[in-house]
Amino acid sequence: MRKEEIISILSDWNFWGKGLDTGRERGNYLNKVLSFLEGVEKIISIYGVRRSGKSFLLRQVARKISEEIGRNNVLYVNFEEVRFSSNSVNTLIDIHDAYREFIRPNRKPLLILDEVQEIRGWERFVRSLHERGEAKIVVSGSSAKLMSEELATLLSGRDIPVEVFPLSFSEFLEFKGVEVRKMEDAVIKRSEIIQGLREYVEFGGFPEVVLESSEERRKAILKRYFETILVKDVERRFKVREKESLEFLANFYMTNISSPVTYSRISKFLNIPKKTIERFSSYLATSRVLFFIKRFSQKLKEQEKAARKVYSIDTGISNAVGFKIFENYGKAIENIVAVELVRRYSTLPTVKIYYFKIDEKEVDFILMDGLEIKQLIQVSYISSMNEVEKREVEALLRAGEKLKCKNLTIITWDLESEIIKEGRSIKLTPLWKWLLNLST
Repeated sequence: MRKEEIISILSDWNFWGKGLDTGRERGNYLNKVLSFLEGVEKIISIYGVRRSGKSFLLRQVARKISEEIGRNNVLYVNFEEVRFSSNSVNTLIDIHDAYREFIRPNRKPLLILDEVQEIRGWERFVRSLHERGEAKIVVSGSSAKLMSEELATLLSGRDIPVEVFPLSFSEFLEFKGVEVRKMEDAVIKRSEIIQGLREYVEFGGFPEVVLESSEERRKAILKRYFETILVKDVERRFKVREKESLEFLANFYMTNISSPVTYSRISKFLNIPKKTIERFSSYLATSRVLFFIKRFSQKLKEQEKAARKVYSIDTGISNAVGFKIFENYGKAIENIVAVELVRRYSTLPTVKIYYFKIDEKEVDFILMDGLEIKQLIQVSYISSMNEVEKREVEALLRAGEKLKCKNLTIITWDLESEIIKEGRSIKLTPLWKWLLNLST
């Protein structure tokens, strides 16, 4: 491909050319990536479930850096561009050469390589450029082909990973035009917030879905996402032949979110070999469409053998393809809390999330930082104080005593209070306040 043709294609994607729509700004992720670019000289790797907004985030980074250091000093390349006919590393080399020759950056440029997994051998080019100190580099790709574990191997530890999730509830409200910065805003806009929360629980936080007004089209979009993830990020990526079994398992998980599962029980229920269940579960988790939380035990062997709880990365997907939300709203809001916990602590490797079982009763979440248990959390949709005390408090108190943790919380739909029992305090916090970090 001639260099002039390459530049013509790139001009449609870059701010030194026609530029691109950058969508709604996601400030938390944008600021995080910008701070990493200003810090240590590392490659920034962006990953996450398909359609979570990675490409728009990269465009926002490109726009911001173009404003700061000059448009000619930023190169954005999306390798799903059909006019790039070859997927060899030579295409990447030719693009870089054409950019330097025709656009002529006047300082160390920023290279943003989106869907970079489409280029065979891309990591050699990126490592070489990074080692020579010729550019700052951000890479991103589809979830199953370019996850953090693979990136760490391909880039030999030269990267800082950033996982992009579907919208948090605070981002969801921003997309809906409801600004909540402090408690006073929340008091004034409480009805809008609660209405938004019900919508968020039912349809989730994928940006395209949030911006779509038609419920029918939302469900169709979510089903298409799920199908695309199964086909592109699992079947093709891992060369799965037993496609029907994979689909059965994926739908089973989506129908049983927030529930403990074991591979042996699923194997008997679906009549699929246990090894296949284990393998497919790993593939689905790699795609980030779902994840598992282990049961806490001080014995590693027990922890590995115990049932794990399965969660969907987005309740909109689980509701659209398997889980019927109004049949068990409590499972849905527990899933919302699970995703939010994973989101909040995704950049803190010392923090681990578990669930706990004591005398056949469960505590939904344990937050552990290093060797210290920091917090125990129950999630309950119950709106009666008496029912909460009857069904949720005992397990939390017993777990707190056994694990020597005094920070006990019950996340409710709308109850806000404090229970003092056996000399210990349990805080009840409404889900919307907890999601917005407005709880005190």
